[in-house]
Amino acid sequence: MDARSFRRRSIVSFVGIFFGQSIGFLSYLLIGLFRNNALPVGWVGVAVIWYSVGVVVFLGARIAIPYVDPVILPIVFALTGLGLAMIHRIDLAFPDDRADMPSQFIAVVVGVVALLVIIFFLKDPRRLKGFPYLLALLGCFLLLLPLVPGLGREINGARIWIGLGPFSFQPAEVAKLVLAASFAAYLADNKEVLAGAGRKVLGVELPRLRDLGPVALVWGVSVLVMVTQTDFGTALLFFGLFLAMVYVATGKGSWVIVGLGLFLAAGTVAVQFTSHIQRRIDYWLRPFDFPPGSDPYHDATQIIQAQFGMSSGGLIGTGWGLGRPTLVPFASSDMIATSLAEEIGIVGLMAIIILYGLLAFRGLKAALMATEPFLKLFGAGLSFVFLLQSFIVIGGATRLLPLTGLITPFLSQGGSAMMVNWMLVALILVISHQTRRPVIELDPTSTAGVTGLEDEATQEISVKVLAQIGSGVIQPVQQINGEQIRLGTDGAPLVKPSEVYQISYRSPEPVSEAAALGVARHHDEDTYFGRGTD
Repeated sequence: MDARSFRRRSIVSFVGIFFGQSIGFLSYLLIGLFRNNALPVGWVGVAVIWYSVGVVVFLGARIAIPYVDPVILPIVFALTGLGLAMIHRIDLAFPDDRADMPSQFIAVVVGVVALLVIIFFLKDPRRLKGFPYLLALLGCFLLLLPLVPGLGREINGARIWIGLGPFSFQPAEVAKLVLAASFAAYLADNKEVLAGAGRKVLGVELPRLRDLGPVALVWGVSVLVMVTQTDFGTALLFFGLFLAMVYVATGKGSWVIVGLGLFLAAGTVAVQFTSHIQRRIDYWLRPFDFPPGSDPYHDATQIIQAQFGMSSGGLIGTGWGLGRPTLVPFASSDMIATSLAEEIGIVGLMAIIILYGLLAFRGLKAALMATEPFLKLFGAGLSFVFLLQSFIVIGGATRLLPLTGLITPFLSQGGSAMMVNWMLVALILVISHQTRRPVIELDPTSTAGVTGLEDEATQEISVKVLAQIGSGVIQPVQQINGEQIRLGTDGAPLVKPSEVYQISYRSPEPVSEAAALGVARHHDEDTYFGRGTD
C-alpha cells in the first residue's frame, strides 16, 4: 500500500507555470502600451519563445521527476518574468546603449538547460554525500578565486569577480551550491556530536568548546572574504547559511547565538580595516550627510534616489514604464527591487517578497519531509540560500540593512547568478520528487512474492568446504542447478554428494552466494543445516 498520498499534479503544474509566465509576459506588453500606446514590436515571437521555454521545462519535469512540488516552478517563472520585464523597461530608457535583456534571456535559457541536465542525470543528490571535505575545499577555492592576481576584478569597490576574456563571472554564486552540499554532508554525519550538551551561561546551554571547530573554520573564511574582498554580503550569506543548517541539524538555538556573536565581533573589527564596508554603513545610517558626487561609487546617491523612487510610486506604483527608475544607479541589478517598487508599488514589492517566502517554504517543506539526513539538510540549505539572499538584498535596497554586493535571485541582471539559481531550483525539485514519490510498504499478511516450501531455492555446501572456508584456506563454493562453480587446485570438484548439507532460504529474488554463506555462518546449525549421513 502507498505510505504517502501525493499524486502527479501535472495539470496543476502546467497551469501554474503558464500563469507564472503570463505575469512577466503581460508586464512586458503593458510596458509597450503605456510608453508607446502600442504593443512591442515582435511580441508574437517573444510569446512563442517564452512560453516554449515553459513547455520544455514542464515536459522535462513531467518525465524525469513526476512527483515534484507543483508550486515551485510557477514561482520561479513569475520572478524571472518580472525581472526580464523590468530589465527591458530600463533598456528602453537608453536606446543608444547595448540592451541587457537579450543577454539576460540567454542566461535564463542556459539555466533551464542546466536544470534539465540535473533533473535527468542527478536524480539522487545523495551521491554528493561522500565528498564533504572535497566539496568544502572546492567551495573555499571558488570563494577566494577573485584574489588571484590577473584573474580577479574589482568592480565598485568589491573584488568578487573573475575575468574570462570579455566575460566576467562571480564564482561565489557556484560556491553557495557547493558549500551547501558540503555543510549538509558534514552535518549529517556529525549532528549527534554537535548536539552534545555544554555549559549553561545565563540560562543558555552553550556548545562544547571542542565542537566549535567547524564554526570557527567557516567564521574564519567569512572574515577573510569580508576583509580581502570587501564583500560584506557574501560573508553574511555563507555564515548565515551554515548557522541555519547547524540549527536544523541539532535543534539548538545556542549555535545561532554563538555564531551571530562571532560574526558581529568580526564585522566590528573588519570595519576598522576596510573603508569600503565603513562607507556603506555610513551611507546606510546617514545617507543625506553625503551629497551626490562625494563618493566615486555613488552609494549615497543609490540610497537617496531609491527612497524617492519608492515614495513616488506609493502603494500601487506609477504603472509599468511610467516611473523614472533609471535615476537610481544600477537600477537593473543591485536596486531592481526599488525599481519594481516604483512602478508596481509597495503592494507589488510585498507580493514579490511573498513569492520568495513561498519558494523558501516549499523548499523547506520538501526538505523536512525527507527521512535521509543528508537530503533533509541539503534541501533546507538550498532553501535558506534563497531566503537569506532575498532578505539581504531587499533589506539593503529598502534601508533595512547596509547595501551589499549581492543581487536579487531571478530578478536582477546577472548571467552567472541567473544560471546558478536555476541549478539550485533543479536540486530542490529533485529533493521534492524524492520526498513526495510514493513509498511502497509490503503488507506483512500478504503472500505476494513469497515462494512456497516446495519452490524454495536450495544452495548446497559441504561440511568439509565450510571448514576450509572458515579457516581461510579456500574461497566460498556454491553448486547451483547441478553446476560446480569452483574447483580445487587439482581441478577436482570440492563438493561431494555424500558430504552435502543444505541451506534453504525464502526470497522473492535469487540470493547471492556471499549472502547465503553469511546466513550459514551467523545462525544456529540445527536451524539452518540438515543432518548428514556422516
